[in-house]
Amino acid sequence: MNYALETSDYFLRRARKFFRKHPDLKSKFAKVTETLCDDPFAVSLKTHNLSGDLEGIYAISLTHSYRVTLLLKITEKEIILLDIGSHDEVYRS
Repeated sequence: MNYALETSDYFLRRARKFFRKHPDLKSKFAKVTETLCDDPFAVSLKTHNLSGDLEGIYAISLTHSYRVTLLLKITEKEIILLDIGSHDEVYRS
């Protein structure tokens, strides 16, 4: 069950800034995205739906402190990465 991974321009800007501050998390991000493409609901990702203003968006855990938000289009087997950062940063609306 391989999914295609897409990124928004916003995500690319946020990721560049995030990885400048946290270069040690690049390899963790690579492992997480590989798992995400294989199985978006793998237990290790802690994939969960968001609610309220962010309804329809999913989040996964990069670490205990950092999250990645994404859109998951199951019928098209596509994952669109939206944001990366701390819990408070990515869950703002």
